[in-house]
Amino acid sequence: MAMTGSTPCSSMSNHTKERVTMTKVTLENFYSNLIAQHEEREMRQKKLEKVMEEEGLKDEEKRLRRSAHARKETEFLRLKRTRLGLEDFESLKVIGRGAFGEVRLVQKKDTGHVYAMKILRKADMLEKEQVGHIRAERDILVEADSLWVVKMFYSFQDKLNLYLIMEFLPGGDMMTLLMKKDTLTEEETQFYIAETVLAIDSIHQLGFIHRDIKPDNLLLDSKGHVKLSDFGLCTGLKKAHRTEFYRNLNHSLPSDFTFQNMNSKRKAETWKRNRRQLAFSTVGTPDYIAPEVFMQTGYNKLCDWWSLGVIMYEMLIGYPPFCSETPQETYKKVMNWKETLTFPPEVPISEKAKGLILRFCCEWEHRVGASGVEEIKSNPFFEGVDWEHIRERPAAISIEIKSIDDTSNFDEFPESDILKPTVTSNHPESDYKNKDWVFINYTYKRFEGLTARGAIPSYMKAAK
Repeated sequence: MAMTGSTPCSSMSNHTKERVTMTKVTLENFYSNLIAQHEEREMRQKKLEKVMEEEGLKDEEKRLRRSAHARKETEFLRLKRTRLGLEDFESLKVIGRGAFGEVRLVQKKDTGHVYAMKILRKADMLEKEQVGHIRAERDILVEADSLWVVKMFYSFQDKLNLYLIMEFLPGGDMMTLLMKKDTLTEEETQFYIAETVLAIDSIHQLGFIHRDIKPDNLLLDSKGHVKLSDFGLCTGLKKAHRTEFYRNLNHSLPSDFTFQNMNSKRKAETWKRNRRQLAFSTVGTPDYIAPEVFMQTGYNKLCDWWSLGVIMYEMLIGYPPFCSETPQETYKKVMNWKETLTFPPEVPISEKAKGLILRFCCEWEHRVGASGVEEIKSNPFFEGVDWEHIRERPAAISIEIKSIDDTSNFDEFPESDILKPTVTSNHPESDYKNKDWVFINYTYKRFEGLTARGAIPSYMKAAK
């Protein structure tokens, strides 16, 4: 870059520095994408050859299969070059709402396929410094090609929002299921906790900690099996983040009204009455977060197993162990878990169940799973679980699906104007348009997203 006069490099303006960084990031992304694209294509070719060998196909059959695959690769290249946008989807219904945006059921106009579209407002992401978290979410969804993780097919953006096009899971989420039922049986709990163990382990193997394992983020597919979602707070194991959302929880006024004197039935009723509000607020709920995550001394992937223990308690008892009237009170109870983690005598549960909860919810260095996932699988509570085939077996609670866009397992939400570009936010566009480069390389298209026009999604085939 040409410098005029004798201006030293150190006096380079912030604007210029940002332009330099932006150019560097753009070039790096362009070339790393080219390399990744080539490697992925070669990997798909090898996979095809391996499958054909295993199936023992004749030469002519192999030639036809290779030819069909090559056509699909060409079509995929064309798809990657086309610009996906809002106009390619028809919005059907709002099925979820959170602090930074919402989730809608949408239909792709050219294929008729139904998806869940997660919409995130860029201005909010920048203001709440969530860009790193959102990037982690997009990256893990690209990387995690697993039956245990909700599949992302496309991602794109416009001036106002980021969009993730995910598979639509018509079973709803665990939060809604728990709110419909008072408690789950030990058999049902065993099934859901076992599946969630496998789901959490699948992302740990990729090198990620979820950090936000809670019933809202355990989705159920058309057959009632668990899939993990919402990686907005997910972080790589190499980084150590604090949970910024909750940093002020220890400076709070004491609550006038505590759960202390309530019986378990009233606790469950109060919890369920407030639960929905907590799910949709910016504050959220610290109920499922491990104590070490609140401390600034660092934590590891074992924090996800603590959260699972809290969910298991909620399934069997009807409310989580540390629930209180305010997030501040909950935080204090979590930090003081040795005194506050108790089991109400009027809700009897087995010693095996109690034992596993206490192995999940304890000091991280003694926590079950510290020596690997096999330690969890061999716990007496999971006796009789067929870990290898659990996903192929019938779910503990079956899901009834009436149509490809059946949303009966979701809450009702009023319409919003998040998609209307005419709506002006409190932040003028000029405030953040110069920072828009931080969202570079957000766009993604999955090879499996290529299906015949009008084809029936796999979960509908299963439902027929």
